[in-house]
Amino acid sequence: MGISYAVDGEGIAHVRFDRPEKLNALTLAMYDELAQCFVRANDDANVRVVLLGGNGERAFCVGADLGESIPALAEGRFDISEWDGAHIKQPGFHKPVVAAINGLCMGGGFEIMLAADIRVASETSVFALPEASLGFTPAGGTLVRLVRQIPYALAMELMLTAERFPARRLAEMGLLNRVVPPGQLEAVALDYARGIAKKGRVAVSVIKEAALTLGHLPFDEAFRREAVLGQRAFTSDEAREGLRRFLSRERSTAR
Repeated sequence: MGISYAVDGEGIAHVRFDRPEKLNALTLAMYDELAQCFVRANDDANVRVVLLGGNGERAFCVGADLGESIPALAEGRFDISEWDGAHIKQPGFHKPVVAAINGLCMGGGFEIMLAADIRVASETSVFALPEASLGFTPAGGTLVRLVRQIPYALAMELMLTAERFPARRLAEMGLLNRVVPPGQLEAVALDYARGIAKKGRVAVSVIKEAALTLGHLPFDEAFRREAVLGQRAFTSDEAREGLRRFLSRERSTAR
């Protein structure tokens, strides 16, 4: 039990929270395991996309196992920055992540979801950032990411009220791509992952890098950097092959 990791023949790294009897609450060891899974996926040339999910029917992930983590934090036995890898805060991770969210998605689980690029949720899933009600903050990337992903007032509602929200409300806020019946969750998320895995590897990486790094720059600098990133994609072997296929189809159509 902990975090499971497997790579299939389509270039999809399947990463799953695997502690269903505890609602996939993360032990300190599981945080380390999750970080290592993302490192493995990033370093593996065969991996084109990560599909993240939770085992069991009750929860995607409810965040840290507070019985272990809070005493460790309070006693200064470790620093919260040690969780950065699990929350994909590290620079240079440009492989897309698809999250399949079932059941409870709370605290650190919510924060890890915010690091995903595509988010599919079950109609029965429930979301919350309960940290403020417990006297601490959602500092696993949320304080930075949330106000950049949705309007300020909605982000503050999620963080300050610490209330639970249904999947449909999260979708209205713009935090979810799809909300589907529970029985369709895995299939829909896998379809997203398969579709992305078939796209150009360099193009996908450049798109994600641009999305993560250009938004804070002034327009002139952002456009300059965009051109550099775009040139990397245009001059890749994949782009050359894509252009060859396109021209071949055009010639066939013209006949």
